[in-house]
Amino acid sequence: MARSAPDIEKNSTLSLTAIFLRFKWRISLTLSLVIIETLLELLYPLFIGWAINDLLKGSFNSIYLLVGLGAASVIVGSARRFYDTRIYAHIYQTVTPEMVAREKTRSQSVSTIAARSGLLTELVEFFENALPQVFTAIIGMVGVLIIISALNVNVFLACLALLVLVVVIYLAIGNLNYRLNEGYNSELENQVEVIKQPDINLVQQHFKLLMQWNIKLSDLETGTYFALWLGIIALFVYAPIAAVSDGIADYGLIVAMLMYVFDYIAKVAELPLYTQQAIRLKEIANRISA
Repeated sequence: MARSAPDIEKNSTLSLTAIFLRFKWRISLTLSLVIIETLLELLYPLFIGWAINDLLKGSFNSIYLLVGLGAASVIVGSARRFYDTRIYAHIYQTVTPEMVAREKTRSQSVSTIAARSGLLTELVEFFENALPQVFTAIIGMVGVLIIISALNVNVFLACLALLVLVVVIYLAIGNLNYRLNEGYNSELENQVEVIKQPDINLVQQHFKLLMQWNIKLSDLETGTYFALWLGIIALFVYAPIAAVSDGIADYGLIVAMLMYVFDYIAKVAELPLYTQQAIRLKEIANRISA
């Protein structure tokens, strides 16, 4: 049975929040698996530290625990990925036809509808690919910080300083990042219509403008990368010095703490990617829902 225009309009809000609320139970289930998977992964450095200590004593007890942890992680991770593929395929095949139908009732051009269909794909892919990584990063960072604070307060404070640096950077450039994405997406929406034009100069001008927006976004990302990695390198250097200077005598705990620091740094290094993606998706959602 065909759906009426009012029905289409009712479900046509396509922000990240709207999509989540519409499919909240299915998305919540996969996010619950992500949380379990992340908590299991959080235990690896600690279990490795215990295993090192036990091996030095000639015992394999902690090795058995490490194997059990690995098996649990593989089972939960595989189940989550199997479920993810089917859930997000269902979401995409549900919301995309609704968006196309809505845009047709508004007499949008084929170029605009085609571009927005591609942009909508990014919203759904965020839930499938980026959101689990965001949950993993946030939960992992909080868990790692709690463990590091128990092992060494000075290293914990240094880790917090790095996080503050990331927050300050994105408070400073957030609006600029949004405007650059807005310019890029506006030019992208014209692509089909431009390609249909017989004048090759118009086509060349379109792709030149598209790449100019892309370069500006890349330059902003490069500046962010430079500032962030200055802080990361400082933490890389400081952490082992502080661990030894503060008199941690247990070799396994030193290894575990450094592994946690490196894991924390890896998660912080990913934050700019997620932040930039969130800004881009906010602009896309505003554009599609307008």
